[in-house]
Amino acid sequence: MILISGPYMSGTDGDEAAIEKNLKKMESYALPIFEKGHIAVVGEWLAWPVIRQAGGDSHASEQLRTYQYPVAHRLLEKCDAVLRNPGQSRGADLEMAKAQEMGKRIFYSVDDIPHV
Repeated sequence: MILISGPYMSGTDGDEAAIEKNLKKMESYALPIFEKGHIAVVGEWLAWPVIRQAGGDSHASEQLRTYQYPVAHRLLEKCDAVLRNPGQSRGADLEMAKAQEMGKRIFYSVDDIPHV
């Protein structure tokens, strides 16, 4: 399982269309990763159900700030590697630091991910 990490809200000033564009960019790696024999995951896929259950309903909600990174970090524990999507991102930088601490493989290009 490979965590796709990269900009989500960074550089968007809260603009929903820009956030969606960032998410779609991360999601664009899911099929190429799958075709190499792996499963791709994005932290926000799992964070939003937690955020909504806690009462969050927007990117401006306190629940997003409370749960987004912890969910991603727990997910990272279950992943074998990380694909770092280019672009400035505080959250992705935190994930990279945690991944390094955990000894996870980090890829910077989908081309570097081996076939299994």
